[in-house]
Amino acid sequence: MYKTILVPIAFDSDAKAEAALAVARRLADDDSTITLLHVMEHIPGYAISYMPPDYQVSSRKAVQAELDALAARLDHARGVVVEGHSGRTILDYAEENAVDMIVIASHRPGMSDILIGSTATTVVRHAKCGVHVLR
Repeated sequence: MYKTILVPIAFDSDAKAEAALAVARRLADDDSTITLLHVMEHIPGYAISYMPPDYQVSSRKAVQAELDALAARLDHARGVVVEGHSGRTILDYAEENAVDMIVIASHRPGMSDILIGSTATTVVRHAKCGVHVLR
């Protein structure tokens, strides 16, 4: 099947994360690696001044702990936290790490995104590897 699978995790829905993990597990071989990736968006300067001084460090630690707990349930999996714009950062990570399949969840569309979520849209349109979208 696929040797290097990337699963972006947004933590906005446990059901979506579980579904993405299940699909990744099915698409993986015994020697595949699965990376659970969370992209921490940059907080605007005007907003960060209202946050506690250690907010970003403690948030990153908490997210990494959640990813590690999810990864522990899979063979050959690891959690990675990066910073940046979600869609672009997922694509950059996939290209830099020779990912051959991205498994990404999408939310139910609203008026602002008629087909699929903006992050999933960016990934589907610009990925240089296979993309499996879950709804």
